[in-house]
Amino acid sequence: MTTPAETITALARRYRLDVNLGTALAPNWTFLPAIREFQPVYEPVIVDDRTYDDEGAPRNVKTAYNWNVTLKISHRNHPETGAWNAAQENLRMAAEGFNDASYAHVRWYDRDGKPEAYEGLALVTWTPDGGDGTATDVVTVLLTGHGVRQPIDNPIVEEEE
Repeated sequence: MTTPAETITALARRYRLDVNLGTALAPNWTFLPAIREFQPVYEPVIVDDRTYDDEGAPRNVKTAYNWNVTLKISHRNHPETGAWNAAQENLRMAAEGFNDASYAHVRWYDRDGKPEAYEGLALVTWTPDGGDGTATDVVTVLLTGHGVRQPIDNPIVEEEE
């Protein structure tokens, strides 16, 4: 038996997420700090396409997909001004908005420059985790995909060129 050359396990903290504080035509990608947990989900929609010709055997086909990203973040503010972090505040305000104001344009990628990188528009849910008097302000953010999850070139690689 041959041992594979790939023996180093990737770390969960390899992901980075940016929020577009600009517009679609003039993006202003802003780093989202203080991510504690990151879970991207790509879920295919599979339907049964069997006919009598298949003699009862399944014939599945992927017809669509759902995507989302669940984050846990430490809610951050500026030590002197007390202002909330702009990227985090953008997500919080989107969670309270309606119609177009309820979405955030986000991108996430491997911070080491590996090719896994995506961008999309997401409906935002912002849920403070709460806690006792010794707890820090941790928030669960759910970004539910709205439309296509677009593969992109990893921005880390673009910055290095």
